[in-house]
Amino acid sequence: MTAYLLALTSAALYGAADFLGGLASRRASTIAIVLVSQAAGLLPLALLLLVLPGTPSRGDFIWGTVAGLAGSVGVALLYRALAIGTMSIVAPTTAVCAVMLPVLVEAVRGERLAPLTQGGIALAIVAIVLVSQHDAPPAGDRQSPPRVLPAGIALAFVSGVAIGLFFLALARTSAVAGLWPLLPSRGLSIVVFGAIAAAGSQPLRVERSVLKTAVACGVVDMLANALYLLASRGGPLSVIVTLASLYPASTVVLARAIVGERLSRRQTLGIGCALVAVVVIVGGA
Repeated sequence: MTAYLLALTSAALYGAADFLGGLASRRASTIAIVLVSQAAGLLPLALLLLVLPGTPSRGDFIWGTVAGLAGSVGVALLYRALAIGTMSIVAPTTAVCAVMLPVLVEAVRGERLAPLTQGGIALAIVAIVLVSQHDAPPAGDRQSPPRVLPAGIALAFVSGVAIGLFFLALARTSAVAGLWPLLPSRGLSIVVFGAIAAAGSQPLRVERSVLKTAVACGVVDMLANALYLLASRGGPLSVIVTLASLYPASTVVLARAIVGERLSRRQTLGIGCALVAVVVIVGGA
């Protein structure tokens, strides 16, 4: 039960971090925000390593590095999707993709899926279809061609797969490693985005108010990573990953409360199906 509580808490923090990262990315370049937020996460990690020391092996560092690579791709694409799309649509879409990948991988590895879990996956697919729908424009509106997909949805799909790989990689680390696998994970992420920033032409200047948001995003995200890593060692991975993937709930709440985003009926139904889908998967796990 403790592992499940840790996973749910990590979900709340992941959702808050996504909201902060998406909000900051609307006022500065995505690369700049990701670089600042990833670097900001090193401080809480250093403090956590003092409190929760471990004895990592070479394999733990390798899996941490793999997680860092997957996480770098996932975070960058997610923040960009949140910046150009509707947060309340992008976040659930990413979450559904992120949870389906580990569940399917565990099934291939021999973990039997209960009928209820299979129903949850089917509902997740329905949710993805629904959140990808826009209401038809008024008959007289010919100003712009209709979108095949809402802004940011394609990036959200790829981001979800990368985040699913991140979850899987961290879960492969040993319990005696403590939180040390997060160090190479975050270190690689900083190196990758630093190289992209150096090679690119995007401005890296961030205003003070946006800088504070980006730093808060990085701190909250690292706390979420630490809680997920601890949770993954105390319960079935399919259940832990699914609980951690409930993060769109807090993203949606913050987006509605602070940004005032509005959704169509089909998109609202799709978000509801996405949230129900992860709960159903947990119930059948």
